[in-house]
Amino acid sequence: MQTKLVKKHYLYQRIASGLEQQIKNNVLAIGDKLPSLRDFCKLYGTSQTTAIKVYYELESRGLIETRPKSGYFISGSLKRIPALPKTSQPSPESGQIMIEELLEKVYNNPAPIGITLAHAVVSDELLPIAKLNKGLVQAMRELKGSGTAYGEIQGNEKLRKQIVRHAYTMPDLSHEDVITTAGCINAISYAMMALAKSGDTIAVESPVYFGILQLARSLGLRVLELPTHPQTGIEIGALKKALEANQINLCLLVSNFSNPLGSLMPDEHKKEVVRLIQKHNIPLIEDDIYGDIYFGANRPNTCKTFDESGLVLWCSSISKTLAPGYRVGWISPGKFKSEILRIKLFHAIASTNITQEVIANFLETGRYEHHLRKLRNTLQANSLQYIRAINDYFPEGTKVSRPQGGMVLWVEFDQKIDTIELYDLAIKKGVSIAPGRLFSLQDQFSNCMRLNYGTPWNDALEKGLKDLAAIAMQLNSIY
Repeated sequence: MQTKLVKKHYLYQRIASGLEQQIKNNVLAIGDKLPSLRDFCKLYGTSQTTAIKVYYELESRGLIETRPKSGYFISGSLKRIPALPKTSQPSPESGQIMIEELLEKVYNNPAPIGITLAHAVVSDELLPIAKLNKGLVQAMRELKGSGTAYGEIQGNEKLRKQIVRHAYTMPDLSHEDVITTAGCINAISYAMMALAKSGDTIAVESPVYFGILQLARSLGLRVLELPTHPQTGIEIGALKKALEANQINLCLLVSNFSNPLGSLMPDEHKKEVVRLIQKHNIPLIEDDIYGDIYFGANRPNTCKTFDESGLVLWCSSISKTLAPGYRVGWISPGKFKSEILRIKLFHAIASTNITQEVIANFLETGRYEHHLRKLRNTLQANSLQYIRAINDYFPEGTKVSRPQGGMVLWVEFDQKIDTIELYDLAIKKGVSIAPGRLFSLQDQFSNCMRLNYGTPWNDALEKGLKDLAAIAMQLNSIY
């Protein structure tokens, strides 16, 4: 449902599809030069941003190619876009494989890194750091004790009101329904502690962010990984079966642009998930940290949008969009508000007032929406560049996700390529990746990797991907 709306309303996709049809009908022939960006804007009456996105989209489909200092031309190869990774098929048993050693290897590597593709984070160049610095000075002037005093246990009231004002898909949400936290993973940890005890089973997508896996294990929870499609998210039939078999005590889903697949659950799937958890009275922790980084016409709904029972606990933060180090997040805990507040009191006593005040002011002035528009445009263009480069340089048959938002790509190689070995070789070339084994507690995804596209595209990035591709080709030929 959401995908159809995007295709209908998003201008650059309509123009790109029209040009694709002209190419396929030989109206535009191989080798023909396309208009310059300036001429394109005049011809179609668009902005330069739209023109760039049209060309990036056609380039990602293998229909056009860029030539240095010459412009864009109809491609002689007319390569197809890489196929999607397959739907995951995890074991129906909960996984227990340890990944801590690999995590430490990837994220505590002391070697100097030139191209960092392992971390799901936006680079400093894409963040409004100067404006945030001014906001810190303003907050120190306005807050009691220049921000040194304890804040409210529920969190900065101004921030909670701004969170609700920006929660367009949840019009009935009140600031009294929101509790602030130290980032999204802190919100998720409070929810897990409030809703589950050691030995309980939590159902998650597969693959899933390794931080969620490690958090669940640290609390003594068993993790049931469910089959997941790279575009539409968790397989509803598998969730229904697990619920009916009384296998799970708690669910955790990343409904919008999951990490690492980038999948987006359609609205009908979200509604069905809510219906199922209500039928079985099973709480759902919804991690919506990437929801604001959408590439379509509108911000996607959440499962919380359709929740009338209070069983959905909506978690998010500005860590992926604005200020990772500020550790500002929140949870709307539904019917579990008193339990979450009690746990926050035990673990934090109060909120970090000064950073919450800065973010509240940033949201209040409208700067956040302006920043998001620029960020979304950059990240979407980056994702298309990565897909194009993977198509051009990586071994034949390499599959890659096509996220509709977020900042990560999921790449699937032939089974004979081990991405831990790929990591070891790539790190020597100054390129880091996140091996697929990090994203499961089962023996799967050894031939997959996650790449972050949160850094502005440049020649160094293209070279880094070429180096990565050359190592993959070498491994492919050895085995």
